[in-house]
Amino acid sequence: MRKYLLILVIIFFAVAVDAQKKPLDHSVYDSWQSIGERSISNDGKLVVYTINPQEGDGVLYIQQTDGKKLIEINRGYNAKISEDSRFVILKIKPTYQQIRIARIQKKKADELPKDSLAIVDINSLHFEKIARTKSYKLPEKSSNWLAYLLDKPLAEAVRQRGVQDSLTRVNAIAKMADSLSKVADSLRNKLLEVQSKGLVALQQKRENKNVAKTNEENIEEGTDLVLLNLSNNAKQIFHLVNDYSFSKTGNEFVIKSTKKNGDATVKAKVTLIDLDKNVSHIVLDGLNEAKGFVFDETGNQLAFVAERDSAKKESLKFYKLYYYKAGFDSAQLLADKTTKGISDKWSVSEFSAITFSKSGQRLFFGTAPVIPLKDTTLPDFERVSVDVWNYKDEDLMTVQLFNMERDLKRNYLARYDFEKHEVVQLSNEKVGRVLQTLEGDGTVFYATSDFGKRVERQWQGYSLNDINTLDPITGNTNPIKKDFKGEVYASYSGKYLLMYSEKEKKYFVYNSTTKQTYSVGNDIPFALYEEDNDVPDDPKPHGIVKWMQDDKYVLIYDKYDIWKVDPEAKEKSVAITHGRKDKMEFRFINTNTDEKFLTGNSYFIFRGFNERTKASGIYVIDSINILSGMQTKLGADKLSVSNIIKAKNAKVISCSVESYQLSPDLYTISDETGFKKLSSTNPQQANYNWGTAELFKWKAYTGKETEGILYKPEDFDAKKKYPMIVYYYERNNNTLYNYQPPAPTPSRLNISFFVSRGYIVFVPDIWYTSGHPGKNAYDYVVSGTRALIKLGFIDSTKLGLQGQSWGGYQTAYLITQTKLFSAAWAGAPVVDMFSAYGGIRWESGANRQMQYEHGQSRIGATPWDRRDLYIENSPLFHLQNIKTPLVIMSNDNDGAVPWYQGIEFFTAMRRLHKPVWLLNYNGEQHNLVERKNRKDISIREQQYFDWLLKGEKPAKWITNGVPAIMKGRDWGLKIE
Repeated sequence: MRKYLLILVIIFFAVAVDAQKKPLDHSVYDSWQSIGERSISNDGKLVVYTINPQEGDGVLYIQQTDGKKLIEINRGYNAKISEDSRFVILKIKPTYQQIRIARIQKKKADELPKDSLAIVDINSLHFEKIARTKSYKLPEKSSNWLAYLLDKPLAEAVRQRGVQDSLTRVNAIAKMADSLSKVADSLRNKLLEVQSKGLVALQQKRENKNVAKTNEENIEEGTDLVLLNLSNNAKQIFHLVNDYSFSKTGNEFVIKSTKKNGDATVKAKVTLIDLDKNVSHIVLDGLNEAKGFVFDETGNQLAFVAERDSAKKESLKFYKLYYYKAGFDSAQLLADKTTKGISDKWSVSEFSAITFSKSGQRLFFGTAPVIPLKDTTLPDFERVSVDVWNYKDEDLMTVQLFNMERDLKRNYLARYDFEKHEVVQLSNEKVGRVLQTLEGDGTVFYATSDFGKRVERQWQGYSLNDINTLDPITGNTNPIKKDFKGEVYASYSGKYLLMYSEKEKKYFVYNSTTKQTYSVGNDIPFALYEEDNDVPDDPKPHGIVKWMQDDKYVLIYDKYDIWKVDPEAKEKSVAITHGRKDKMEFRFINTNTDEKFLTGNSYFIFRGFNERTKASGIYVIDSINILSGMQTKLGADKLSVSNIIKAKNAKVISCSVESYQLSPDLYTISDETGFKKLSSTNPQQANYNWGTAELFKWKAYTGKETEGILYKPEDFDAKKKYPMIVYYYERNNNTLYNYQPPAPTPSRLNISFFVSRGYIVFVPDIWYTSGHPGKNAYDYVVSGTRALIKLGFIDSTKLGLQGQSWGGYQTAYLITQTKLFSAAWAGAPVVDMFSAYGGIRWESGANRQMQYEHGQSRIGATPWDRRDLYIENSPLFHLQNIKTPLVIMSNDNDGAVPWYQGIEFFTAMRRLHKPVWLLNYNGEQHNLVERKNRKDISIREQQYFDWLLKGEKPAKWITNGVPAIMKGRDWGLKIE
């Protein structure tokens, strides 16, 4: 790529502003496009990507990296390119309208439109489509095979629905008869007789008179699986399959088939197929369930868990670990709850994450305590349901309840010892997380544990950890560091453990050979942690790139650059990038997830972000000499470059390029083809009045020069006066070159929409100091707004505020401190820090105390230690000062901010006779999820700001409200 040392330039053709260009309206959203999934072939000659509208049917493109389009597939998605780059396999969705109509008709699951599978031969562009396909898989390192699992045939689904319809019809007749006079009693009795006798017979007939009893486990019957040889198109079909897996090399294939409903002669079984020899045999049968199939690297060993004892729902399921390797007649039982090494009242977990080590000599799986079944001796209506909170519990009851499903599946790492035929337990409730080394073959592992230290998370937001070495042979641990706060990174071999201490703000290395711990990177003259940290907590590290081959060096980030550091602390640290002088932040792009460490011949790709200009580009360090710090730029100025991927076996890069004015498009970069644009999204944008984005700098009331983004309409005229909306969160200057598509908003301001319609939008950065977040927002937002007013094109009487979540809080605070703004909109605001301090974040069950003492709310103290700060920063105590009309969005299923904060805000302002409206989208979350609600709030937000900032006639919901009896009855959005 030497010929691309110069900056690649994208030419912008100046187009005279067309006075007839339309402003954006709410009808444009659905068709606005974005690039979805993307992948590049191993040889770098092929790119596959999707372009999707916000609502409707997308298109999948298969294209050469030189720009030539090969094929377009409507509604294609989930595409994979075969290892040899010859085939593209993908799924095809039903049309948007088909799915919509089926939902309207309330179709049963089996009757809903199903995905199809498509197989594209790149050489011939032959396209084969297979209907009603559930899933497909390709081997990771082979191009010969494809397996796909089919859905039930439609006729079967319809037939079963017919039986259900018969039951429904008879039940309906019975209900009708129940409403008739006594004369109809005989008819009703007759119907009930049919229901109790005839329908039982009908049900038995449907299930072939041998259906599993109601107290048996309901395991869905499998369907047909097709195994296709892509080299000769030969197919094999396997029946009743519900799980399947290839070995990495594609030499072995395992399938799990189920029982057949109504046929007791058909048993569930696990079958292994030797794909090289085309030989299959049953490795385990007579089972109820099997799962977790995993092969070793060569495909010669297979392990899984299975349960054979009981199919009854009320019975405990005891899974067992099974193992098979080449030459065995069948899978062997390795471990169950009675195996030596498994603790009393523990068992093999059905949720085991089973893995072989890289060499295949070690087998890891999970064990867990046996959880007793619930007492079913009492009927539900007599059983007490109570949550018992105890101050000694490690986790709050809300956290426990939120994590209950996860905790029921929690299991702990164990190793099966093939020589001693016993289990070695490597982790448990006290040992915690295990860091394996040498891909499972290391002589030393590491473990971290916060057992007994989690109570403090309630107010700290973190827990201290004990760091230990872990012997993978014996399971014994030895302490390295106690009560540690920070990050740990094990080297590939395990010889070193790199530890960043947040308290000490430096890196340490534990050397497992010498058993010594010492600091490293002390000769780096810059901070290796977040220098701009402004929350009342220890700063986080910038982190590491990766370890290098043979653990010789580790690559560590500072704010701008990457340093090559000797873990022995003997050699001088060396910067391999040089971005600090130009304020260029370099971050490594991991384009090869299989690469566990970096070698001297690695091809490094970085994304560089210029802190001064806010532009980004691609940088590479060539394979000639990684340590020289040679940098080649492959980007462009005044643009944002992202989503960078690289071909596995070629120096071909694909990326997205965008700016506020340029819709994101896909590009490729290579020596052979140069810089090629592949896609062209949203050509319709040229028909609309769009806008521009520029960096605006001013001096805040604190004296600090700061930055913000100023968005102007495309037809901006500096001689005119414009209404302006100020939107903020914390700091957003790095989004200067981000595209802002017009989209119905989940909560934030729809920037491009308002700019297109003649508004200026200002997004200021806010810098914080502990204890005064409200005043900080005032110092930066108000100072920035007044600095813009001085430029002459802002109407100082037509200013709006909009913020969501933390931005919603800042909106609430700001309108208590200034009369500058004519309209405000606060989404999910906190108004009372006292009550919010003790609230629950229902999305996680966590208490909010940590947020105020150590997190975003930045008080840095408890309410009883600094009551003054909680009063100072709580809008509730200053509401009498408000002169600005306000809309609050506070949803009753908000998982982050307690929604009663919005109610407190509304009722207090209502009590004070302040103009205020509250929107509660029923069942909605912190940020709106359902598209219908996003569209609704987008319309209301426009109506509100147009009324107060443009003088438009207000909508009915603003002037008259929406009475409960009119809810959902086309009331409120229309202008009258």
